[in-house]
Amino acid sequence: MSTDLRTAVRDALAAEMRRDDRVVLFGEDIAAAGGVFKATPGLSEEFGPERVFDTPISELALAGAAFGCAVSGLRPVVEIMFGDFMALAMDSLINQSAKYWYMSNEQGTAPLVIRCAVGGGGRFGAVHSQTPATWLQGIPGLKIAAPAFPDDARGLIEAAVRDENPVVVLEHKRLYPVTGEVGAAPVAIGSARVVRRGADVTIVSAMRGVHDALGAAETLAASGVEAEVIDLRSLRPLDLATVVESVSRTTRLVAVEEGPQLGGWASGLVGAVAEAALGELDDVWTLTTPDTPIPYSPVLEDAYLPDAGAIASSVLARLSVGGPV
Repeated sequence: MSTDLRTAVRDALAAEMRRDDRVVLFGEDIAAAGGVFKATPGLSEEFGPERVFDTPISELALAGAAFGCAVSGLRPVVEIMFGDFMALAMDSLINQSAKYWYMSNEQGTAPLVIRCAVGGGGRFGAVHSQTPATWLQGIPGLKIAAPAFPDDARGLIEAAVRDENPVVVLEHKRLYPVTGEVGAAPVAIGSARVVRRGADVTIVSAMRGVHDALGAAETLAASGVEAEVIDLRSLRPLDLATVVESVSRTTRLVAVEEGPQLGGWASGLVGAVAEAALGELDDVWTLTTPDTPIPYSPVLEDAYLPDAGAIASSVLARLSVGGPV
């Protein structure tokens, strides 16, 4: 069945709430308003105010409440409206939820999910357009799901709700209207997917970047360059094996990230691939954003983001290939 990504999110939540009455959903404007991005409409009406409810504007309180619910037998799903405000939830998420299984000597779990809208290109400005994945990547005990397509949004959210430890689900704002076929099976967190086969270069990205990579691959094909595109689907854990297998054939890797290079997941991935398969690499590099906050000006924001044209130009330059871009 074809649907858009925001509907896939809603359907995943509804399916998990029907399957398990321990699942509860709360956050800012997620009940009566159906979410600021309209990803949760109708859930309050179906499941009632005890399982779906609005909260005050306090991300720290939300994260603390989620941890308390999780260790008390519920399976909370919390929406933090913008990923930029994950910073306010860090203490409960990092120092309590992510470490609970370890510090309890593997006797206790914290099965909670935090969903948040992320990403630039929507004219939301510097403090409503960030992607906090790299703030969280160095935290053992935490998983980060990052869907690019509706079927993965549904499958990853279902897997996240069923996970025994905390999962952050990043939903790119510009992907909510994207449509595609959706199945009904969970998707393993930490499993990448090859979405386009090619023999000349491997392009790896996540979320919106996957769509830009696919667009770049079409442009590159016109110049005789066949790009393989990998959708990571999860940023923690990273599916290094799928990337290394691809690079063993193409010998070239570019990791495309909507975020700065320093401290980003793309640099970490490139380093890990180089360590695992250095002898098989002819070239490896990253394509990221400038090292500045995200601009509000539409012209500047568009120039800031590594789009399909920028990806294609980067690949052609590295391969010393001429042709249309």
